[in-house]
Amino acid sequence: MRILDWYILKRYLTTFLFTLLILIPIAVAIDISEKIDKFLRDETLTFFIIVNDYYKNFIIYYTNTFMPLALFIAVIVFTSRLANNTEIVAINSSQISFTRFLYPYFVGATIVTAVALYMNHYIVPASSKTRKNFENTYLKKTRYQDQMISDFSLQLTDSTYMFVQTYDLKRNSGHQFSTETYDGLKLKYKLIADRIRWNEKDSIFTLLNWKERKIFKDRDSIFSGNKLDTVFNFTPRDFNYKSTMAQEMPSPELAEFIKISKKRGVKNLNAYLVELYKRTSLPLASYILTLIAVVLAHRKRRGGIGVNLAVGIAIMFVYVFFLKVAEVLGAVAGANSLLNVWMPNIIFGAYALYLYINARK
Repeated sequence: MRILDWYILKRYLTTFLFTLLILIPIAVAIDISEKIDKFLRDETLTFFIIVNDYYKNFIIYYTNTFMPLALFIAVIVFTSRLANNTEIVAINSSQISFTRFLYPYFVGATIVTAVALYMNHYIVPASSKTRKNFENTYLKKTRYQDQMISDFSLQLTDSTYMFVQTYDLKRNSGHQFSTETYDGLKLKYKLIADRIRWNEKDSIFTLLNWKERKIFKDRDSIFSGNKLDTVFNFTPRDFNYKSTMAQEMPSPELAEFIKISKKRGVKNLNAYLVELYKRTSLPLASYILTLIAVVLAHRKRRGGIGVNLAVGIAIMFVYVFFLKVAEVLGAVAGANSLLNVWMPNIIFGAYALYLYINARK
């Protein structure tokens, strides 16, 4: 790389980090002002617990969240300064093409993308789990309705299905449980119970007031009893299909969870698919945002950095709006989650390409 490339790359990364260091303390200060009364109310909370369990993970989460915004603002700011100081005019006079001028920018975007990908797929899910455990323990009172699962079914194997009418995740017990095994369309086995209870210590289920029916060619065999300890190839965790769980799983675990859930016949996994897909789409947007920011700011304008920032923030607002709409639409049952998650990048990628072609001319 030439001296000029190192110069631009250094400005790219330092301005990006500086912008993050401005945004994160603001977010922390706002959060402290909102939660200080809750921190003081709980006598068991210490300063170390608050910092280590909550704010350390809070900073990780919001650093990852603010990365696209910080990157976009940083590129606009320092590229506008290059333009205002006529440095870009000197670069053009040296017969350096616009495409070659973009090289150090894309090197910087690659570094940011690599860091963001690793954070999205591994670090942020682990930190989110610790942060949300803290919030549920000290900051929130979990509503009873959030602990109740109703009319839940799973496909355990290719021929075996289970159903539970209600299940209390807090008490680890449920009502009106049944499993059925089929041979094609013909019922071969059925087990029902008025109540089901999970014993976490022994990893077994206890069935109360149970009845077992085995169906043969010319007769049925029926057994019943008051209590039965048994095992199934599922746990209460499988009942808790909430999109918030996806945010706490590293990507390999989330992908395996989706794969198993599909085999078990869970109807709508789109919220999980959206979470998995956006962990890749958001970091890769760094290239698109970098290109748009450079094209907007590489020419000297009347009004300087202020005008470029105003235009850039407006574009960023539209991008975030598209992003949120795409996530909501992608989570709807029957929607194409992959297409919806990538749609903002496709639209803004086309816009970035249009700007780039015009800038070359």
